[in-house]
Amino acid sequence: MSSELKRRIAVTVGALLVYRLGLFIPVPGIDLSVWAVLFRSQTGGLLGKFDLLSGGGIHRLAIFSLTLVPYISAAIMLQIAAMMSRRLRALSAQGEGGRQRVRQFTRWLTAALAASQAYGIAVGLQDVPGLVAEPGWLFVLSTVLTLTAGVMVAVWLSEQITRRGIGNGLALMLLAGIVTEVPSMIAGALQLGDRGLISPKTMVGLLAMLVAVTGFAVLMERARRRLPIEFSKHQVGALDLEARSSYLPFKLNAAGIVPVVLASWMLSVILIVANLSGGPTKDWLTGLVGLGTGRPLPLVFYAVLIAFCAFFYTAFVLDPEDTAKNLKNHGGCIPGIAPGEATAEHVDRVLSRMTIMGMAYLVLVCVLPEFVIAKTGVPFYFSATSLLIVICATLDLEEQVRAHMRSA
Repeated sequence: MSSELKRRIAVTVGALLVYRLGLFIPVPGIDLSVWAVLFRSQTGGLLGKFDLLSGGGIHRLAIFSLTLVPYISAAIMLQIAAMMSRRLRALSAQGEGGRQRVRQFTRWLTAALAASQAYGIAVGLQDVPGLVAEPGWLFVLSTVLTLTAGVMVAVWLSEQITRRGIGNGLALMLLAGIVTEVPSMIAGALQLGDRGLISPKTMVGLLAMLVAVTGFAVLMERARRRLPIEFSKHQVGALDLEARSSYLPFKLNAAGIVPVVLASWMLSVILIVANLSGGPTKDWLTGLVGLGTGRPLPLVFYAVLIAFCAFFYTAFVLDPEDTAKNLKNHGGCIPGIAPGEATAEHVDRVLSRMTIMGMAYLVLVCVLPEFVIAKTGVPFYFSATSLLIVICATLDLEEQVRAHMRSA
């Protein structure tokens, strides 16, 4: 192992340890015993999902409890804005300087989203009897500053891992939070089994489902569609390139976990709107996003959201016309397909079929655990989003470690 790889591993481990430490430091002014009772009564649905994503930061009310969710939301919002704004798209294409400005916009938007979420949390906390020692504007201000600063520190740590460590910092920090909560979830499941709340048959069935879903997800994430291409003999500057054959690799699930994260983000927005609206509107919206209740409507709505986000994001990431143009400029073509518009149409057909398969895979992996947990009545939350984050982050880390070892 080279000294460069050792240094990168040290930076990564150090940043993850700091992040993990912040998940155990509670927000000041909170009676954690009261919060523990309140949290146990509200662990189902989205709250349980976000607690797992936060590495247990929510049930500890930690300074990093918002984790990187505001940053992910800000990045998604800017990507959506880039689809509608030519100026923003052109800024992203202006090299490192343009990308740096986009990252700066993302940080500003992250701070604004974190502050707004922290304010809502602070107001909600002080409305709970006995939870806050001294309610008032000073508690609200300190909570907003603490949680917002926690988000920005977490963002900075993730950037340090990406630049100076190994792997994607954002994915690794989410991975670290999820993985460290797995032992406590297993212990909780075993305790429920000892009390007779979960039958041995149910526990074996859930374990088998977890193994099957994990294996299926790994298989689909590694799946590639290799489109054969041929390059004719041509000249690039002073170099004469011989004719050769190659292929274009397209990932089956080109959108990755973004559709699932985006769908969960939309659900959280709807839930926030519901809590602010009150009355019949609140009941209707809460019923629409009430995952884990066993009702078909929330599951169908969740599946439709994932499918829509998968098509939407894949169309943004992959452009068949750009692919056809680049092939033509480099003297390449697909055997039996004319260059230009015909190639773009062929690539579009291939990508459309792949997107349908990728969308079906994401919907199945995300909806199946929700359905099983609702039907079995298991009193703990299993998040398909967390499972996908673990799988994708682990596969990406493996590829980067192998690349560093090959280059050493």
